[in-house]
This record gives sequence, structure tokens and C-alpha cells, in this order.
Amino acid sequence: MMSEHKIEVALSELSSRQLRARRRRTLGRLPDLEGYLAGSLVEQRRRCGKAGCRCSRGELHGPYVYLSVGKATGRRALVYVPETLADAVRARVALSADAQRLLAEISAINLELLGRRELE
Repeated sequence: MMSEHKIEVALSELSSRQLRARRRRTLGRLPDLEGYLAGSLVEQRRRCGKAGCRCSRGELHGPYVYLSVGKATGRRALVYVPETLADAVRARVALSADAQRLLAEISAINLELLGRRELE
């Protein structure tokens, strides 16, 4: 992924007309956001603590998948993802990351146009 600085440098070299065309193309690449699910996936393995269990010999249980999400308080929370939903959640998190990247590009274009006093 391009850093914001590199995007800004490249955008500053484009004409306003080219920027607007790029913004339209980027908007067209936005996925259907119905499945948007912000967060990141975390896999953990656990030790149960039962004497004689395989995990006491180092063979941990899992992996268990969790979705790490932000709370309104700014604290993070882990939401357990059942194995049957793990692939669907992975796909939605990837879709969300793509959408965020495209929205960041649109924002950078609009910022460049604003700096030129040509924001429409």
C-alpha cells in the first residue's frame, strides 16, 4: 500500500481534471459495503490447565479466531469467531480494508483539490 505522503506527491503532479477522473474511477472500485466489518483477526492458542491434558505438554488448544474491534471508549475488545464463520469474517475484514484504502485515496484527492480551491 502506498503511504499517504507518496499519494500526495503523485496527486500534486496531476491536473485538476485528472484528479476528478481518478476520484470517479476510485469511487467505481469501492466494493458493496453491506458486508463491511472493521477490525482485525487474531488467532490464539490456549492452555486449559487440566492436569495430564496435551496442552500441559505444550500442544495448545486452538487456534481460536477472534475479531479485534474498537469500543467507543477507545478500548479494544476481542469477539470470538466460530470456526464455521471464520472464512466469512476474513473476507469481510479484507473487504473493509480495501474500502478504507480506497476512501483514503478519495480523501487525499479531495484534500489536493481543496488546497487548489477547486473542490466541487
